[in-house]
Amino acid sequence: MDEWVAHIAASVGIAPAVARLAVGHVFGFLQKRHPNGPADELIEKIPGAEAAIRDAAAAPRRGLLGGVLGGVGGLVGGAKGDVLALTARLTSLGLSPDQLQRLAREIFGGAEQVIGREKLRSMTDSIPGLSQFLWPKSRSARLR
Repeated sequence: MDEWVAHIAASVGIAPAVARLAVGHVFGFLQKRHPNGPADELIEKIPGAEAAIRDAAAAPRRGLLGGVLGGVGGLVGGAKGDVLALTARLTSLGLSPDQLQRLAREIFGGAEQVIGREKLRSMTDSIPGLSQFLWPKSRSARLR
């Protein structure tokens, strides 16, 4: 996992320790939303993923925006609330919107290599906004 985290850190422009926490937050989110399924398979196949999830869960949250988004996420509830809470955790690590996009592409691109597109889609299709971001239709199809 260390090489993958280093790659993510370089691609996103963040420190490896921050990238590891971000991966832990994302994997924890997936594990919560999809227990006993492809998320567990993904996490089992990546050495160090469980430790990254534990470290992310134990990490202190900082930043006003992260606190506000986390609170709103709790009020909204459901899938949208979970996404807001995850966004809050990631922004509390200091990630910008552009970095969040690059992070998602790197994490889910790596996850696709580990468990395959079909299993990854079974997890991402139910997450508001994520499916369209990861699996965009062709440009011509969007213009119709």
